[in-house]
Amino acid sequence: MRFAPPNPLRIADRASGLNSLSVRSYNERLVLSLLLQNEATTRLEIGEKTGLSAQTISVIVRSLEQEGLVVRGEAQKGRVGPPTTPLMLNSEGAYSVGVSVGYRNTHIVVVDFIGNVQHQHVMPHGTVGAFDATESLALEIRNAVASLSESRQGRIAGVGLALPTPPLHAGPDHGTLHRYLETHLNLPVFVQNDITAAAGGESLFGAARQLQDFLFFYLGARLHSRLVLNHQIYNGNSPISYDVGVLALERALPADAAILEKLWTQNQGWPPMGPALDIWQQACAESLVRSIQSLLQFIELKTVVLSSFIPVGICTALCDLVRGEIPAIDAIVGKTSAAPKAVGAASLPFSSRFMVK
Repeated sequence: MRFAPPNPLRIADRASGLNSLSVRSYNERLVLSLLLQNEATTRLEIGEKTGLSAQTISVIVRSLEQEGLVVRGEAQKGRVGPPTTPLMLNSEGAYSVGVSVGYRNTHIVVVDFIGNVQHQHVMPHGTVGAFDATESLALEIRNAVASLSESRQGRIAGVGLALPTPPLHAGPDHGTLHRYLETHLNLPVFVQNDITAAAGGESLFGAARQLQDFLFFYLGARLHSRLVLNHQIYNGNSPISYDVGVLALERALPADAAILEKLWTQNQGWPPMGPALDIWQQACAESLVRSIQSLLQFIELKTVVLSSFIPVGICTALCDLVRGEIPAIDAIVGKTSAAPKAVGAASLPFSSRFMVK
């Protein structure tokens, strides 16, 4: 069925104010998976895609409406036969917290059921490449939850953790962090590799929502990739990355603290950098092209998705360079906000608790 991520390191399924969604029936998950995949769909389309009877679909939809997970859109008129009423997810039906531990910062977001970011916070690390603020992270997650109204807090599906593999050298191991947060937050916690989570978020909420197969790149401190086939994410046998990311650009620039800080800041354009930016951009594009061409020898793909926290204009320029070298490939920029890994982390509770695995 629709995108199912590789098994998280641990999935903690338990009821938490959403009417025991962890034990929801397969058919209900099937319908929710379709609604997560599509902006809107009709009962007729659900029947055609799932094989469920009209009566079964009506019972499921009625139940989901009563729980506030699904709403009806405007009736579509002008067609042969009676008007059809589309069904869609209720954006306020469920919420999720996403946490991404990065090279310099930890990002925390709260997203609604359709992926809109409702709250966002950045925790700078005390030491570059290190994360050792477990108690502070728990506090910031509580603050993020508190940003929602009391009724919405009761509809939180869980917390998703997007963590690098291997762990950052000065931080707690994944298991320790997971256990601490689950104990102190009293919420189910779902853990996944950060690049895999970013690919999953793009598939569930972003530019790849309608794509079955694509090659995903995340441009952060380094350049990472994931292959997605039939909505399944493949990690590969090793955490290979390319040293053409933001760290490489940082090394090529003068030691200007103001410029270097903006390299890692969300939602800000980069200052003028002269030839260093052009050289870095060309090197990054060449790495993208080589990786794509190597894969195309074995698999026929049409789409590449480039996700990053860096300015959209830079990503767009990189996609243009890729299309110029490989015209058969449609290279597009991801759309899961300026914190793709955190939004991807927030997609984990939804995928694990609502979708067909």
